[in-house]
Amino acid sequence: MNPPLSYIEISAKNLIHNIRSFRSILSSQTKIAGVIKANAYGHGQNEVATIIEPYVDYFQIDDIEELRMLRKVSQKETLVLGYVLKSDLEEAAAELNGTLVIYDIERLELLNEIGKRHNKKPKVHIKIDAHLGRQGLMMEDVEDFFEKAKNCEHISIEGIYSHFANIEDTSDFSHAQKQIDSFENAKKIAEKYGFTNLLTHQSATSGILSYEKDTNANTIVRLGVGLYGMWPSEELQKKYKDRIELKPVMRWISHIAQVKNLPENHSVGYGLTHITTKPTTIAIIPQGYSDGYDRGFSNNSEVLIQGSRCKVLGRVSMNMIVADRSHLKNVQPEDEVILLGKQGDEEITAEELAKKLDTINYEITTRVSPLLPRIIKED
Repeated sequence: MNPPLSYIEISAKNLIHNIRSFRSILSSQTKIAGVIKANAYGHGQNEVATIIEPYVDYFQIDDIEELRMLRKVSQKETLVLGYVLKSDLEEAAAELNGTLVIYDIERLELLNEIGKRHNKKPKVHIKIDAHLGRQGLMMEDVEDFFEKAKNCEHISIEGIYSHFANIEDTSDFSHAQKQIDSFENAKKIAEKYGFTNLLTHQSATSGILSYEKDTNANTIVRLGVGLYGMWPSEELQKKYKDRIELKPVMRWISHIAQVKNLPENHSVGYGLTHITTKPTTIAIIPQGYSDGYDRGFSNNSEVLIQGSRCKVLGRVSMNMIVADRSHLKNVQPEDEVILLGKQGDEEITAEELAKKLDTINYEITTRVSPLLPRIIKED
């Protein structure tokens, strides 16, 4: 069977390599939650899940739609850390066996009632807002929450967690330390009300690299962007480049639809944003902003053809981009084009593309259209 016109290639080898790299810098007791929310950062949720399941202790996702999809391929314990509608709590907890987040008393009582009806104890993790200012219990509400929680007999409070705000900033640890202190205080309050030996997690990829040292069997880390071979910041990359190597997992592949010659003084694309200054040979590539190739790459990026960089000319259209291939010979329709990843000795990284848009590498991969097929490369 021939490969599709455009698709995302996922390297199973690199995914496993990245997990093992992080295992090498963590305590052997530390548990890893493989973060596969947002379609596995654009890489393909279930495709990634089937590869990494033997190598992680948990999956972490965001919502019930992701949980429904995941349960088609895996029954592994899964942390559902985003919002689930009240009307969906019963399905998520009792039928799909998700471990849900709680951050208010209302949700605590709802899940306790669900547990009572089904004669099973839904597993939950308590989210503490330790100076992040997002989802979670405020510190002043923690005592009241656990005082009420001790009377909820039909629910299993398994874990407590928070999330760092800027721990990738290696120049100033003060806010991270403030967060750590608050989280430790929340754990002590939980213990006061009898919730001992809880699973705890505070660190995503940045925290693993910046903070996690003396972890134990109750510690979970949430491995997200690093799982996919991307660094959370340039500072952390510089700090750890001699200790671990991360390998990108995604290649974004398309093929040339047409090759044609344009004369001098000829416009390219909508808005007349590029006018040729000399005879130019162009390649038409059937990918555009509907596929996740941002309009900000108009006249501002490159693709790879024959292992060589070719400038994107004119505006990125909904389904099409144009590249200058004048410097190449014998380029033909259906030749391979790389929008992200390696071809020959050249490579276009998510970090490179992110800088062009003044954003982060996470956004580059996460916004790739889920309609593009994900094809796993085993070797």
